[in-house]
Amino acid sequence: MNRREFTVALAAGALVGRAGLAKADTPKMQEVPSLAEKVKSGALPPVEKRIPEKPSIVETFYGGEGPGRNGGECNMLIANARDTRLMTLYANARLIVYDDKLKLHADILESYEAKDGREFTFKIRAGHKWSDGHPFTTEDFRYFWEDIANNKELTSGGPSVELMAGGKPPKVDILDELTIRYTWDKPNPYFIESQARAAPLWLYRPAHYLKKFHIKYTSLEEIAKQAKGGQGQKPNWVQIHRRVDVMYNNDNPELPTLNPWVLTTPPPAQRFQFQRNPYYYRIDAKGQQLPYIDTVVFTMAAANLVPAKAGLGEADLQCRYLNMRDYTFLRKSAKTSGVDVRLWEEGSGSQLAFYPNLNAKDDVWRTLNRDIRFRRALSLGIDRDELNQVIYTGLAKPSNNTIMARSPLFKPEYASKWATYDPKQANKLLDEIGLTKRNDLNFRLLPDGRDATIVVEHQSEESSDTDSMSLIADHWKKIGIKMLFKPQSLNNFRLRVFSGDAIFTAYAGITTALPSSNTSPKEFAPTMQGGLQWPRWGMFVESKGKQGDKCDMKEAAQLLDYLDEWEQSADEAVRRKAWDRILEVNMEQVFSIGTVNGILQPIVVGPKLRNVPKEGYYAWDPGGYIGLYKPDTFWYSS
Repeated sequence: MNRREFTVALAAGALVGRAGLAKADTPKMQEVPSLAEKVKSGALPPVEKRIPEKPSIVETFYGGEGPGRNGGECNMLIANARDTRLMTLYANARLIVYDDKLKLHADILESYEAKDGREFTFKIRAGHKWSDGHPFTTEDFRYFWEDIANNKELTSGGPSVELMAGGKPPKVDILDELTIRYTWDKPNPYFIESQARAAPLWLYRPAHYLKKFHIKYTSLEEIAKQAKGGQGQKPNWVQIHRRVDVMYNNDNPELPTLNPWVLTTPPPAQRFQFQRNPYYYRIDAKGQQLPYIDTVVFTMAAANLVPAKAGLGEADLQCRYLNMRDYTFLRKSAKTSGVDVRLWEEGSGSQLAFYPNLNAKDDVWRTLNRDIRFRRALSLGIDRDELNQVIYTGLAKPSNNTIMARSPLFKPEYASKWATYDPKQANKLLDEIGLTKRNDLNFRLLPDGRDATIVVEHQSEESSDTDSMSLIADHWKKIGIKMLFKPQSLNNFRLRVFSGDAIFTAYAGITTALPSSNTSPKEFAPTMQGGLQWPRWGMFVESKGKQGDKCDMKEAAQLLDYLDEWEQSADEAVRRKAWDRILEVNMEQVFSIGTVNGILQPIVVGPKLRNVPKEGYYAWDPGGYIGLYKPDTFWYSS
């Protein structure tokens, strides 16, 4: 169950991001051995002509084993054809990226500059090319802005929220073929951060390829010819364009990319092969073009078989479809297969969290869910220490659903306030509410006479989550609250939450687990329909008042005011103060109920694979799971 930092330096009102770790002049290049024949035959230009004039030079190797050597094939296991998108995450090729300290650096960009939080200038590396050898220039940015983001047929809702500040889009200036500037009237705190996400806001597209499918540049008849698979008698150019423009999904082998590896296998398939990008922009100090590994192969397997196959050595690198319940088996298998099993800290506010629906249809339950005493009582009624020992063998950390200790914003009370097991205090709070009557089984009764039975809806298939809910049901029984949990399909789960039919849900905790003062605090306020504790308030904000309901709870509305303070300021101290207030309100109000965080994620590493960190931070965002540690620098010892 995974939900889906931004750190900047401000000096004299300006922020400058320089090329990630590229300090020295470009060294004398060595040709990639696997590409030597293509170079010799003239099918490819020599490596000096394939890399940018100022490539990104890698000097930091997160596993402490580098520089490496070119060559080899890395095998990974996937359980779904859609997992081709994992390569987008693992590749972590972004205009701007995080390092392992969660500082931001220019990556694909040669540099970027921000002034007053509202003017941003991006400089592209001269000579950078797409994977098919076509130049990567500001034309690719112009195409996205003019022909996609502002094309009403392709993007009916207009530019995304990260491109709007004060309700207005930016002024976009193409200064030359390598320089582009975005300017807003008001500060845009989301713009830079959006570039480094696991699923970033892509500001560019391979224009030379996609123009073949755009009605502005190509006739409908020609578009239909270009589209493989046919479109029937009436081809729809919008559908065709969307089908081939899949930078995140990464399932179109013909779409040029800037990633280290290029998909060469069209779906559907049981085995997806990714070959090295001969025009990749990163090199090491020895003059070797990255990635070190020539080929990455994703092989399909049933999700429940992935741990066994990984333990037996059928994967050179495996993190997905593994969890702590597999650890003992993996360690035992490693004795014969030779794999190494490492443990990284998983990044989430809470492994499992409970969300009282403050927008529930049921009047009685909605009133209870909105009563701070009820939410605090349920939190105090969970024995997190027992939960940690029984379910997570003592390897997790009892916590509210909040930011983790790694964050510079963290305060210990965020994790512990109202989260220490105290059934006596919990019972007292429930009595204060008026839930004093009980049935024959000693469960409390609601004001209307119904049993106080919380039906917790969830869509988790993790046995550890259902085991956790079973144990917590025993805890809540001691305070007179009966808990039943009801599994749902993801689609039904969402529908019931948004409609208000679900009164209580269980899901993973917050994903903004390692924020700095410049990270967006949106996830902690009712701003998104996906906020399980306040879906209709979030829908109202997302739809600009067209759908959902306006927040009518003072304490939750405060969060929107503090978020506005954060959004309107470019001053880091002001943003920090807004963040502190947001976290304090969430702590006191217990809008969601956390359990434990900091659980460990097994990572299986083959015996010859080098430079994979022994310890790491494993999260969807920031980092894209293993992407934070730059898999293009992983290599084989022989």
